[in-house]
Amino acid sequence: MPLSILIVLSLTLGLAPFVPEPHVWEKLKMLASGALTDPVDIFDLLLHGTPWLLLITRLFFQVTGKPTE
Repeated sequence: MPLSILIVLSLTLGLAPFVPEPHVWEKLKMLASGALTDPVDIFDLLLHGTPWLLLITRLFFQVTGKPTE
């Protein structure tokens, strides 16, 4: 997947909704405090976290020089 698409996905889906705080940040705080127990919250973390994981993985392979395809 092109890097530009991953960046756009991370900044839109990965951070939506933007107010009062990004959803992924809220879910990560819930995970750290042990309050992430509802299935809908776990789904939200996966939904909003996946673009970030793909972007980080792509950047890791780009920096290490390993092929991404």
